[in-house]
Amino acid sequence: MASSLTSILAAEEDKILACVHCGLCLEACPTYVITGDENDGPRGRIYLMRAVAEERLAKTATAFQRHIDRCLGCRACETVCPAGVQYGQLLEAARAEILSAPARRGPGYSLMRFVLRHVWLQPARLRAAFGFSRLMRDSGVASLLLRTGLAKLISPRMEFALLLLQSSAPALPTRNANALDSVEVAVPDGAEGGKAQLFRGCVTDGLFARVNQATERVLAVNSCAVSSPDNQVCCGALHAHAGDLESARRLARQNIDAFEVGQAFLPVAVSEAKQLDAHLPIITNAGGCGAMLVSYGHLLSDDAGYRDKAVEFSKRVRDIGQQLEATGLRDGAAIGPAPITYDSSCHLLHGQHAGEASLKMLGAIPELKFTPLEGSDVCCGGAGVYNLLEEDLSGKVLAEKLKHIEESGAQVLATGNAGCHMQIAAGARLAEMDLRVCHPVELLDKSYDRAGFYESQPPAAAGD
Repeated sequence: MASSLTSILAAEEDKILACVHCGLCLEACPTYVITGDENDGPRGRIYLMRAVAEERLAKTATAFQRHIDRCLGCRACETVCPAGVQYGQLLEAARAEILSAPARRGPGYSLMRFVLRHVWLQPARLRAAFGFSRLMRDSGVASLLLRTGLAKLISPRMEFALLLLQSSAPALPTRNANALDSVEVAVPDGAEGGKAQLFRGCVTDGLFARVNQATERVLAVNSCAVSSPDNQVCCGALHAHAGDLESARRLARQNIDAFEVGQAFLPVAVSEAKQLDAHLPIITNAGGCGAMLVSYGHLLSDDAGYRDKAVEFSKRVRDIGQQLEATGLRDGAAIGPAPITYDSSCHLLHGQHAGEASLKMLGAIPELKFTPLEGSDVCCGGAGVYNLLEEDLSGKVLAEKLKHIEESGAQVLATGNAGCHMQIAAGARLAEMDLRVCHPVELLDKSYDRAGFYESQPPAAAGD
């Protein structure tokens, strides 16, 4: 039976053979730019994949595993490729080959595999893990370990992991900071913004619940009522990127079922509720999750029971920026003079193709002192848990990002993905930069708070 990598290579054969060796993918690849090694660029990695698929190279070969592991999976090469090669799909299949091979990747990868299989696939355990993480963050224990240098003494990797955790704490105090979490904004009667379902995301829900709450409030101000199925699970992105495609498929099926039968807008007949929710937009506020959700059609293409449902599910997925762009966006109030810049999540940009829609949220904030960021479309080096597994190369990619941020003069950086948020904020803290990192919807939420949309009276319908 042909391997997943062999099958996908065969499907992409015409596009790969159409490659004109223009080198655009090399200049777009952050790891190639740093190392200058052809094997650390898309062309070289595809060559290694073909060698394994054709059994000219063993999947246990150090060169294959090393250079595939060193890929960030940012998919910038897809955007610039004139042949349209779907490199992200090839990368996941290549990592599935590595995962099926005898382990030669070190303790970090073994730990990742254990956590993904035995924690991430079990919602109760995952909630407990995030609860413990929040306790470490909010109790000051993580801060103490960092401040005293104990974390670095134990391991530089542990120090950076705790910095990532600390960086998930709120960075933007609002006028009603203590009260906003409990605010429920009513959608006006007769509003045309419609209804939508929110994909909460595991990391976002576990460490950035405020972003989900801000998303719901912002949508309500723009006349969109939001529900959120309780039985949704992780999107599967971490599993797919690690090569554990079977676990990713398991999670995808659970999410398709959860969003197909959601009944949050009762009272209506149950059958009507199912029919209604099966066609509602599914809103995400994390680029990594969104890119995974829109790929469910490909992920489940060989599953006869879910193939068609996966395609329909993916068509419903929208980033919060895309949803607001489609339904209309109310202006808020000024939020202050601090210079603000925007860094585009790789998967939001190259996977969902929604980088500009996310940026447009900032356009609804009057008098915003916006400063462009050079290289805003280049990866920050986070890439899920890449920053903990390939810390040297990740650090070099991050250093380039931080250099451009410092040159911009920005004091606040907005980005549409939790992983990017933590990576940049942690790096800024290590570099002793004066920088606050947040989601664009948090800035818009703050602007709406300043405009008085969260007072006791519900906001007027858009256009009033």
